[in-house]
Amino acid sequence: MTTKTKTTKATTTARNAKKTDKAQTAKPTTKTATVAKRDAKESKPAKTTETLTKKISQIEAAIIVLGKSKDAMNCKKMVEAMQVAGLWSTPNGATPNATLYASILREINAKGKDARFRKTQRGHFTLAGRK
Repeated sequence: MTTKTKTTKATTTARNAKKTDKAQTAKPTTKTATVAKRDAKESKPAKTTETLTKKISQIEAAIIVLGKSKDAMNCKKMVEAMQVAGLWSTPNGATPNATLYASILREINAKGKDARFRKTQRGHFTLAGRK
């Protein structure tokens, strides 16, 4: 047996009033939101040259090191050259040379002939444009 509860007009009106109160407080008018966005954009400080400089990734640093080198290099020597030149330093990594090796092989396997690296012999890489 189901029982129906009678909803009186007063309770319905009270529910509707609560809904409209929530709706009015939750949504700001678009005019004030636009003004707030504009003010936030204007208050940002100008970017300086220090914030514009960006750290390069390990693989980008490897491209620079291989570009300066005449011969093919293994990953351990590439990492050492990157650190000496100040291009890249490991953020507490235990095996940065293994990480570099894996990322170079991943690029060669994914891009094929369009890869930036070429494997010359076991563990040695050079840039793809070189012979």
